Amino acid sequence: MKPIKEMNIGELAAAVCTHLKQHGIFCVLSGGACVTIYSKNQYQSYDLDFIETGETDRKTLKNILAELGFFEERRYFRHKDTEYFLEFPAGPLAIGSEPLAHIHEMMFETGQLSLLSPTDCVKDRLAAYYIWNDLQALEQAIMVAQNHRIDLKEIQRWSGVERQLDKFESFKKY
Repeated sequence: MKPIKEMNIGELAAAVCTHLKQHGIFCVLSGGACVTIYSKNQYQSYDLDFIETGETDRKTLKNILAELGFFEERRYFRHKDTEYFLEFPAGPLAIGSEPLAHIHEMMFETGQLSLLSPTDCVKDRLAAYYIWNDLQALEQAIMVAQNHRIDLKEIQRWSGVERQLDKFESFKKY
């Protein structure tokens, strides 16, 4: 396997996702790391947020990640050879009030990565904009939309469910 110190964020996420899957732990990358991957590094996140589709106790997760050289530090998992760190926020896997219907897959030299689709990544970032008026999250949603084909009608439908059609119009202008 490629040394961790030489991995970009996508390769590291794929290596972790694949390693966990080999141990029966299924997780999906979400958050800013997806933005980094989809924006071709226009936005840089160092936090890899993995949402488990099942439930694993922290000790088991810690032992499995230790096989890759990760150690637990507070709520994060760090590795001496990278500035990227792992976090496992509580599920369920949802965006706003809706469970995630589709899990996107990407192949890297280091393995297969399960992550939000570009459309769901935009919705995830818009959720932060809608809830907290986070303008950086709006910028991130725009970056992803400018770099990937997204389903604008789906985002509009979801925005209606979230009762945020007025803020959706701010996003749509870009």
